Amino acid sequence: MTLDMAAKMIIGVPKEIKTDEYRVAMIPVGVEELRRLGHQVLIQSGAGQGSGISDEQYAAQGAEMVSDPSTIWKRADLIVKVKEPLPQEWPLLHQGQILFTYFHFAADRALTEAVLQSGITAIAYETIKDARGNLPLLTPMSEVAGRMSIQEGAKFLERPFEGRGILLGGVPGVLPANVVILGGGVVGANAAKVAAGLGANVAILDVNLDRLRYLDDVMPRNVTTLFSDRHNILDSLTRADLLIGAVLIPGAKAPFLVRADDLKRMPRRAVIIDVAIDQGGCVETSRPTTHSKPTYIVDEVVHYCVTNMPGAVGRTSTYALTNVTLPYVLQLVRKGYEKAVQENGGLAQGVNIRHGKVTNPAVADTFKLPCEAVV
Repeated sequence: MTLDMAAKMIIGVPKEIKTDEYRVAMIPVGVEELRRLGHQVLIQSGAGQGSGISDEQYAAQGAEMVSDPSTIWKRADLIVKVKEPLPQEWPLLHQGQILFTYFHFAADRALTEAVLQSGITAIAYETIKDARGNLPLLTPMSEVAGRMSIQEGAKFLERPFEGRGILLGGVPGVLPANVVILGGGVVGANAAKVAAGLGANVAILDVNLDRLRYLDDVMPRNVTTLFSDRHNILDSLTRADLLIGAVLIPGAKAPFLVRADDLKRMPRRAVIIDVAIDQGGCVETSRPTTHSKPTYIVDEVVHYCVTNMPGAVGRTSTYALTNVTLPYVLQLVRKGYEKAVQENGGLAQGVNIRHGKVTNPAVADTFKLPCEAVV
């Protein structure tokens, strides 16, 4: 069967194998919609367990429950996931298959090369755009990650977790913590709202003055805005009890706004939550961590760099994610790949790799590879 025709398809949903990843890429209503259109849905047994969804709930909507993930990868025309395929999954990719998930290619050359060699079509959630130029499939997870960044930061500021021993909002007679947020997008704005709500002093830095004006209008009085230049960043670091890295350049590697030597300016046992770690991190000393081992210390600064932060709140994140991914899945199965990307330019921007060629300019530029047309 060719996937360029609106033929009946087999959609596969394997269980996520990334450490401490509790999300699943489809909920029962998605199965119902796909089955109603006449498509076949394969769900790996236990895939929804971390999100509180049982195999019986999927089966009741017509899903075929499969115990062996390799069977799903082999049979499915369209694989829908949450996180990028891990090395043990790379051999399961096969020519002509469509894989729809978060990829973050710019942060992982080995993954990029493996997907190029596989011959699949890789559609990345994080680079799909809507009519207004927003990133609708990244937004809900950025909302979760932004809010979680303060929740986690508050915890790791506690002394038993090697932090400074500071209560984020302080108490009467004692100053609250200073929270510095690099980036005023969805992650940064959500982090600021939560931190401000807890009573912290918050500073948001961004290079977009229009965005800073907007944030200045809508944020409470304990949130200040600063233009993000080298001097303002360095000055802010001297007061930062909690630093949130919330920088995003869609599809590209995040720039290092905080260099290794800059850590010496921060208070001892301050905490960094680098949400940008999925795209390589915006702090030079950041390296990927997991929920089971989330932190490490460099120059007396605690680093938290978990690459799948929303995975810890699997139920909330799964429903938030599938609310926005399902409409695109339905477009792909109703129209077929070619027609879907021709009629939806935002979906076309999600195609990062196709048939062994890079089709996303930011990924191509990162690895100095040629960039081909999407269709």
